[in-house]
Order: sequence, then C-alpha cells, then structure tokens
Amino acid sequence: MPVHEKLIVFTRYPQAGVTKTRLIPVLGPQGAADLQRRMTAHVMTQAQSLAERRAVRIEVRFEGGSEKRMQDWLGIPWDYRPQGGGNIGARMHRALAGAFREGAERGVLIGSDIPDIRTSLLQAAFDHLQAVDMVLGPATDGGYYLIGIRRGAWHLAGTQLFDAVPWGTDRVLAVTREKIDTLGLGVVLLEPLSDVDRPEDLPLWQRCDQ
Repeated sequence: MPVHEKLIVFTRYPQAGVTKTRLIPVLGPQGAADLQRRMTAHVMTQAQSLAERRAVRIEVRFEGGSEKRMQDWLGIPWDYRPQGGGNIGARMHRALAGAFREGAERGVLIGSDIPDIRTSLLQAAFDHLQAVDMVLGPATDGGYYLIGIRRGAWHLAGTQLFDAVPWGTDRVLAVTREKIDTLGLGVVLLEPLSDVDRPEDLPLWQRCDQ
C-alpha cells in the first residue's frame, strides 16, 4: 500500500558518555543516557498512539548504535535508518527526501527530547498539512521541535529550507520562516514547546515524568 503519511523521529542510541553530554555534569554519563532512553520512549508512545488513529508510517532515524540495537531497544514495528552524515539540516533533508521518494504525500519530522509532545499535536500537524504547505512546532529556544511539509511544497522548496540556517542558535526558527515566506509557501505554527538539553531544562522532564 502507498505511504500517504510518514512520521520521522530523530533520536540517538542511549550510550553512556555519548548521549546528552551537556547533562553529564548533573546526571552522570549513565544518568544522561537513561534520560535519553526515557524521553525517546515517551515520544515513541505518542507516535504509536497516532498510528492507532490514522494510517501513518513511523520511521526512526538514529545516531549511534545500529539497526539491530535500535530494534532490540524500541521494538520491531517501525522502520529504522541511520541519520547519516552532515549537519542537522542535511540529515533532516535526507530523511524527508526519503519519505517523499517512497511516495509519502505528507511528512512530519520531530525530535525526541520534547517532554510535552503529545499525540494530539502530531495529529494536528498532519491535519494541517491537508490544507497548507507546511507546519512548524516552535521551540522556546528559537529553534523548532517539529517540521512538516506536503509533497508539492517539498518539490518546490527542495534543500532551500535547510541551507544556510544557523543551526544551534536562537535564529533557526526565524530564518526558516523567512525562507518559507520567500518561497511563497503557507505555514501553520503549533504551540511553542521546550526541549531538554541543559541542566536548567530538567524540571520540564521531571514534571512530565510524574
């Protein structure tokens, strides 16, 4: 059957000393890896709930580990592929390009460190893409935790959405929106959410994990 909608989750295999390194001074190497493991499991629970509501294909794009390790960790039902080389923009482009090459009509990509992500937000992202070109989930640090685009807009935008973006800065969302405007695409913004990347972000997860 054709893949009309694809949800892509970006994550990293939870290896101690490699994962969530900015949290190691507070949590220790194993504690940081365990946090990565738990946050990814949380996101995948929301993704699985989405798949029970609509015919969406789920793909996990990972760094570190291997396909077998990822399958052993998260389970078999999803597709697993390495993110590959390059910066985050190159890796996101590669993942979305693959989704459309395989026939998807709508593609949504999310990160794995957003405690407040929930199934209803993922559902809303795909629903919006039935009427508009793109959807973005703004992150409170100036980036975005979700990007979605439909096939026609993807063929128009190509790599332009991910070229010359100051990744890792508070200008990521603003620059991306400028590119979308320049391309003449329509976009809907979801509610802003925060990610967990630094020690001061930990209360966000602790609140969600209660």
